[in-house]
Amino acid sequence: MEIIYVYTRKRSEFGRPCSFSDRPAKVNVDIPPDPSMASDFILRNPVDSYVQHTSDMSEHEVNTERVEVESRGVNHVEGGWPKDINPQEVEQTIRFRKKVEKDEHYVNTITHLGTLMEHCVKQNNAINIYEEYFGEEEVAEVEDEPPSAKTINVISKLTSFFNVLLSKRDPNITKRTATHLSWHPDTCKKLAVAYSSLEFQQNTKDMSFDSYIWDLENPNKPELVLKPSSPLVSLEYNPKDSHVLVGGCYNGQMAYWDTRKGGLPVEVSAVEVSHRDPVYGAIWLQSKTGTECFSASTDGQVLWWDIRKLSEPTETLVLDVTRKGLLENALGAVTLEFEPTMPTKFMVGTEQGIVIACNRKAKTPPEKITSTYSGHHGPVYALARNPFYPKIFLTVGDWTARIWSEETKESSIMWTKYHLSYLTDGCWSTVRPAVFFTTRSDGTLDVWDFLFKQNDPSLSLKVCDEPLSSLRLQDNGCVVGCGSKLGTVTLLEISSGLCTLQRNEKTLATAMFERETKREKILEARHRELRLKERARSEAQETEVEEKPVESPHEVLNRARREFFEVIEVELQRRAQAETQGHGSASVFQVKDRAGEEAAAQGEESQLLKDKEEEEEEKDAA
Repeated sequence: MEIIYVYTRKRSEFGRPCSFSDRPAKVNVDIPPDPSMASDFILRNPVDSYVQHTSDMSEHEVNTERVEVESRGVNHVEGGWPKDINPQEVEQTIRFRKKVEKDEHYVNTITHLGTLMEHCVKQNNAINIYEEYFGEEEVAEVEDEPPSAKTINVISKLTSFFNVLLSKRDPNITKRTATHLSWHPDTCKKLAVAYSSLEFQQNTKDMSFDSYIWDLENPNKPELVLKPSSPLVSLEYNPKDSHVLVGGCYNGQMAYWDTRKGGLPVEVSAVEVSHRDPVYGAIWLQSKTGTECFSASTDGQVLWWDIRKLSEPTETLVLDVTRKGLLENALGAVTLEFEPTMPTKFMVGTEQGIVIACNRKAKTPPEKITSTYSGHHGPVYALARNPFYPKIFLTVGDWTARIWSEETKESSIMWTKYHLSYLTDGCWSTVRPAVFFTTRSDGTLDVWDFLFKQNDPSLSLKVCDEPLSSLRLQDNGCVVGCGSKLGTVTLLEISSGLCTLQRNEKTLATAMFERETKREKILEARHRELRLKERARSEAQETEVEEKPVESPHEVLNRARREFFEVIEVELQRRAQAETQGHGSASVFQVKDRAGEEAAAQGEESQLLKDKEEEEEEKDAA
């Protein structure tokens, strides 16, 4: 430490030095008591006294020695060339190589170096120093857990496979549906929940528009109240900036929030350029600025936005599967799917049960709709790609959940059984490729592990009595959030067996997906062949009908008359033969009566034919 100032003083200026010694006590002053002063004494009431009980602190500052930092760089270029040879010039390097190869020492040098290289290669082939001999033992064996449950907050149901963490309810008196959940991208200790009532014309005047951001460490009240102009149907954190959220409103508008600026939206899109129906899906895109997103609604449009300018969408796509771009033919979108590893592709689940695969970078709008998948009887409420196999995706709708492959368009490769209640949402596990979750309208959460069991879920949990409406899994795969129709959000901790990658699980899941895909391809080819045969047969029949000449009404009448009399003649001959053989002794009167009856019948038939001919002639004349 450097000395800045030096103070000096002579010893003679210090004064006389102190000299201390021991001596007995001595009374210097003695004041006797004065009784007359007692009358002047005044008792203080009350008496306040203050005591400061804190430790004395001293403050010191220490400045450590500075570390000098210097930036240095290394430029590595191709070496071994003479100074007069430029390695960037191909012709110069080729000429120099030819010159060296013609040198007499070149062959001897290569032979000598080849012997050393051969020795090193044999050493490498003898033993692999990077080989893992016990790699399989690194996978921890998951033991069966005993039935247990740990309740941390108010909850009504217990389970052997889940620990209930939290149960949060809509703070408002009029309960609304928790339509969408979004986890904080960094800490996963905050959860954004969008609340709105999706029942048609059921909104009351006192119904709140607010949505909330909950802090899991302080769940008694929301950390932040989001105040949109219309109830939020979808809400999503920005993966690049955890302070920014984008939301889709019930009236079709788009809005975004910055939590550092409070609960009011920073900007809201104009009504005239927004969706016409509720925005059921809003997803952030992978862009350099981190400000781009896109949305989908039941009005049949997909709109792309930049939150820096929400005055108008940057791009529009009409979900018209006929590829004419007509809004009146568009299918209403209920859910969106976007995989960051496939930045130009996305998928849309519609109200009609059709999944539309799209490519944003196509040249023309009709080419942006690449293919469709049809397999549900009602709206597709959930659509998600497998995080381990992007070509495999999950759809949830009507009473089933289906697993599809992009390579098979006509049918799904796997599907669950038909449940007694509607399925409302679903998602894949983020850590296990063979596990996915579904929610039902009877308040049940199902966990499927198709490597363990295909016909029934591995675990079914009754979360609440009201229908479950939304589902979202944390990135670590250990905590799942479920939102209900009455606004209750329940967080469940999954057991380690369902969130730990099993041994050879990826290999087994890959084999199952490939096998089922191949089976569906064979069935599709067979069905296609049968349809072609049926089409050829129907076309041949139509050709025969067309080649047959068309008869006039008179020809039809004459042919019918001729066929009728031929039938009558055959019948009369049959009866005559029967009478000759079986009734030879019949009386003449019986024969005459029968002949008279037949003649009368023939006369009635002839009269009917004449009447019919007259009607036909009147029609022809008309």
